[in-house]
Amino acid sequence: MSEQYAAEVRMLDAGYCREVRSLLYQAYRHEPTFAYLFEAQRPGFDQRVRATVRELVNQHFVEQLPAIGLLLNDRLIGAALIAPPQRRLDITESWRWRLGMLFSTGVRCTQRYLDYHNAVLTALPPGPYHVLPLIGIHPEFQGQRHGEQLHAALHAWCAEDGGSQGVVLDTGNARYLDFYRRQGYEELDELAIGPVVEHILFHPNVQSLVADKG
Repeated sequence: MSEQYAAEVRMLDAGYCREVRSLLYQAYRHEPTFAYLFEAQRPGFDQRVRATVRELVNQHFVEQLPAIGLLLNDRLIGAALIAPPQRRLDITESWRWRLGMLFSTGVRCTQRYLDYHNAVLTALPPGPYHVLPLIGIHPEFQGQRHGEQLHAALHAWCAEDGGSQGVVLDTGNARYLDFYRRQGYEELDELAIGPVVEHILFHPNVQSLVADKG
């Protein structure tokens, strides 16, 4: 990648929690899946999205799960939350998380999120995989190849885990599909989340590809 576009890749700790929350709120506030889950047509939508991202990010760092960031001139412009194979998106099992969601988004939206979360879990392939609960580039920096750099960094990091077969993520935004295919993802499944088609995507680790060719 050209130096013009390259940002610093850094593992993030809880000290970045506030910046990660702000960035991922900006990245997800216009996503179709969140528009359905948190009822974009009803007043208070932005607050519900902000609260959801806050609760997810806070719980991620409370559980000391890994996160990768991109920094440009010390500004966080991209972030990926990572659930290692042994954790597999179990944040919603936390009563702290559930209470935070209930108080901030309401019963109906919390249940919608849990239904969505469980549907994605059911669609995940068997075996050990890293899962990406949230990933995004700040809108001001999209279209500048930072997404490619972030995915390359997280694929390399996840591939260091010999017990993982790859990376799984989901998206309800069809305009991202071509980008993910260019990064080496393949589509595993589609889910109906209300009116949204959620795509489950998989990127194999390098050692898995070598083993298959062997």
